[in-house]
Amino acid sequence: MDKVLDNLAQKIKDKKIEIAVVGLGYVGFPLALALAKKKVKVTGIEIDAGRLQSITQGNSYISDISSQELKKAKARGFFKASSSFADLESADAVLICVPTPLKRKYLPDISFIKHAVQHVAGHLKKGALVVLESTTYPGTTEEEILPVFEKRGFRHGEDFFLCFSPERIDPGNKHFPVHKIPKVMGGISPTATRLAMQVYRIILDHVVPVSNTRAAETVKLLENTFRLINIGLIDELSMMAHQMKIDIWEVITAASTKPFGFMPFYPGPGVGGHCIPKDPLYLHWKAKSFGFHSRFIKLASNVISYMPDYIVARVKSVLENKQIKLKQAKILVLGVTYKKDVKDLRKSPSLDVIKGLIKQGAQVCYADPLIPFLKLEGLNLKSVELTGKKIKEFDCCVVLTDHTQVDYARILRNAKFIFDSRNVYKGKYADKVERL
Repeated sequence: MDKVLDNLAQKIKDKKIEIAVVGLGYVGFPLALALAKKKVKVTGIEIDAGRLQSITQGNSYISDISSQELKKAKARGFFKASSSFADLESADAVLICVPTPLKRKYLPDISFIKHAVQHVAGHLKKGALVVLESTTYPGTTEEEILPVFEKRGFRHGEDFFLCFSPERIDPGNKHFPVHKIPKVMGGISPTATRLAMQVYRIILDHVVPVSNTRAAETVKLLENTFRLINIGLIDELSMMAHQMKIDIWEVITAASTKPFGFMPFYPGPGVGGHCIPKDPLYLHWKAKSFGFHSRFIKLASNVISYMPDYIVARVKSVLENKQIKLKQAKILVLGVTYKKDVKDLRKSPSLDVIKGLIKQGAQVCYADPLIPFLKLEGLNLKSVELTGKKIKEFDCCVVLTDHTQVDYARILRNAKFIFDSRNVYKGKYADKVERL
């Protein structure tokens, strides 16, 4: 095994290692470009025709990667994209970064992983390292992936090496791009772990080995379950505080002055993106197969899922206090992406709020500097230009995503009333603003 490790180390040192990244989405694309910047030859495998066309034209479809970065990597010859898995045949390492959605709320869907692994196994170079980054339930790498290779005659530790390394991409986070985020490595064997560590050290200063793939798979689920439960907790406390006429934002700010034992979380209209809404449910599902029912995960998920309905109910109550019926009201939703300053609509709670308002009969428009057009509930919507005249047309403006490039002072000057779910206005304008 030392010979395998030494050979890989020498290839890395000589810049002769070739790496393939399967799936060029929010995880795989930044990873591929980070490797290419280190003068590593990278092939990205992507079956989505639209993404491939964008890459061919030199246009990035992910906010964390500029089109200039993409064009530079291509021009230097260190990055190419392909739809053919046959291009894996020269790769020394294959990193799998495909989606893992839910079939239903509590049922994992690893079909994308299985599809990718079948193709990888059909074109894998002998002695290559395979790393799964896609978030999944504990046991997936050992129970679902390893047997695929073994059925094709590959012997782990001799013909190939298999590892799990959970992705930790945070879209839009300028402070922690991919190369600054420590990575966890858990292999089927210690050798597989060490090989993966060598590969990822090309772009990372800090890699963290764990004992096996199950531990590595659970690391990611713990990280996002921690966030889910704390978000669910603060959402519930915000609803309780409203009933008790307590300013939850003031309470959080004051509690945050404690230098130990407290970490602030903030209420909002819900959570979106690909990770937090679903990752803990993978753990919840797997635990049931061991006869264990995770009450915290399910409860937090249910509380968070209720938040869009709660926002609609609060807006309705605010308008009724002003003698305006929601079914006759004109509502302007501010921000529709799931996260501040990120062009991503995946599972955005803002969309659920809009659906709820429309269901109640309200006339809904939206403004979002990152999303010029939106198809929802059979409607083709266009982002409203936030002029003073336009803002005055609405009975209520509802802040759902607090993009930094929005002129909130102009909105405040011209809006009849504002419901603020993100604490943009810090409680300074009680006569005109109601906060979550």
